[in-house]
Amino acid sequence: MILVEADAGEEWDSRIGWPELAERAVLSAVASSRQAALAESDLTVEVSVKFTDDDEVKALNTGYRGKEKPTNVLSFPMVDGDLLESIGAADGGEVLLGDIVLAHGVCVAEAADKGIAVETHAAHLVVHGTLHLLGYDHETGEEDAEAMEAVERTALAALGIADPYAITEVQTPLNA
Repeated sequence: MILVEADAGEEWDSRIGWPELAERAVLSAVASSRQAALAESDLTVEVSVKFTDDDEVKALNTGYRGKEKPTNVLSFPMVDGDLLESIGAADGGEVLLGDIVLAHGVCVAEAADKGIAVETHAAHLVVHGTLHLLGYDHETGEEDAEAMEAVERTALAALGIADPYAITEVQTPLNA
């Protein structure tokens, strides 16, 4: 069973159900991943999602990654990726898979740049962050990045979200 705990800071639009969005995104990511069995196990797997501001994410990014700027999403895995399959076979108990933190200002700016709703981009970032908790890594090579993107596409499609990696060609008249 997957348990998602989520909260949103005051800068996040209170009309949006951020905890529900986080839960749907986490569940879709897990179901689409090579660790889908975690959702069916007797183990309670907890994921924490925090929708916060750029300052908090900047502090975390500086402290943990040595990068003095906010980033869109940070993931803090609590389980070594090599142990995920074995914990999925557990007969019960609880495990904290990890924490995901999203930066409001960065998320809003990226959504605007892409011409999509903030909640759509936030769902993508939660899926992305969840996959990091599940041992996926796009920084270890092109093959790993492509594998992670493929799982993201599947998870997002299950949520009704279009492929964020699709290349759209801008059509211009020949005499422009």
